Amino acid sequence: MRTVLFTKLFGSRGLDEIGPAVADLGFDGVDLLIRPGFSVTPDEADRLPGAVADLRALGLDVPMATTDLTDPANFPTAKVFGACADAGVGLIRLGYWNYDGSRPYDEIRDQARRDLDELERLAGSYGIGLAIQLHGGTIHSSGALARVLLEGRDPAAVSAYPDPGNQVVQDGREDWRLTFDLLRPWLSCVGVKNGGWFAGSTQESGERAWQSDWLGLADGMVPWPGILDHLRTTGFGGLLSFHSHYELPYEQVLDQTRTDLRFVRRCLEHASA
Repeated sequence: MRTVLFTKLFGSRGLDEIGPAVADLGFDGVDLLIRPGFSVTPDEADRLPGAVADLRALGLDVPMATTDLTDPANFPTAKVFGACADAGVGLIRLGYWNYDGSRPYDEIRDQARRDLDELERLAGSYGIGLAIQLHGGTIHSSGALARVLLEGRDPAAVSAYPDPGNQVVQDGREDWRLTFDLLRPWLSCVGVKNGGWFAGSTQESGERAWQSDWLGLADGMVPWPGILDHLRTTGFGGLLSFHSHYELPYEQVLDQTRTDLRFVRRCLEHASA
């Protein structure tokens, strides 16, 4: 398993700052966010090969990038796919097919399937793979729901990106063993974060409010030691993408991220002992 750091935590900071920070933390590489307002935007995708070369010069791999891409007609798809192919970035995480109750599930699912058919065709022409992340507020928030979109697709072309932290603090919760069992044929990447729920104030109606927050990997509701042991024993050799979504001062985020990485490495060492 290779550890990569999702670059969302760095905001609009330049890659000249991001690269040394990630290398100092001790990650194997980078999950590079391509999004407006961040270090690389979709319209500036032609910068990608040079940026990736600079990161690799620091000893960092760039095996994947994250995008908001769902509809290939409303995104500079060819530009981003071509730049990723030229840079040797082999996996692109897609965006979200959202669900909020305003449209029927069947309608969104059918649209997602059509989008995926076209995206799979385009990505194949560039020799790159795609991944669907489990995320709240979508029609792929759980393993069972994501599998509906993955059935019949070549795992080398469209793969699964389970995210147990999202499943704990958002919708999509299911037994983590079931998630990984359902998605095992398509598994390429696992999102690594943790969180939990807390009882809040009592509303005027008498109902108790609840709230969630992101927590350190050792402190939340996701049983990471068991999950990491399962991944090791089942032969998973893909990516572990760390998501440091902490609402803390920047230097504290880096400190917590370093602690998270050490925790995961200790868990893996213990599992293999």
